[in-house]
Amino acid sequence: MPSPAHIRSTVATIIDQPDDLRELRVFHKALADVNRLRIVRKLAEGPATVGELIDTVGLSQPLVSWHISRLKAAGVVETRRTGREVFCQLRPNVFDEVAERQRILLGMPAGPAQRVEAH
Repeated sequence: MPSPAHIRSTVATIIDQPDDLRELRVFHKALADVNRLRIVRKLAEGPATVGELIDTVGLSQPLVSWHISRLKAAGVVETRRTGREVFCQLRPNVFDEVAERQRILLGMPAGPAQRVEAH
């Protein structure tokens, strides 16, 4: 028997959600996991191979690859393969872009920096 939380989650995904808000949800859900946050923190230092990320988070290769795929789906990480190595890096300016898009989608007023630029 599914738990009440699982039922609520399933119902929430069935209800028609605006695409723009779904995009924000995917981004935030990707960052709602400690292991993915640890990967992001490592990648904030610069590009890293999957092997280096395995050493950083202490998880198996399949789990690290799965976490990377979630971060890629959310637009946080880019990967490239060179031979047998997969290199990962944060998408340039991803957090600034998401913060601005989120501010607009949620109808939040411009911050002090944006108000000054508008004049």
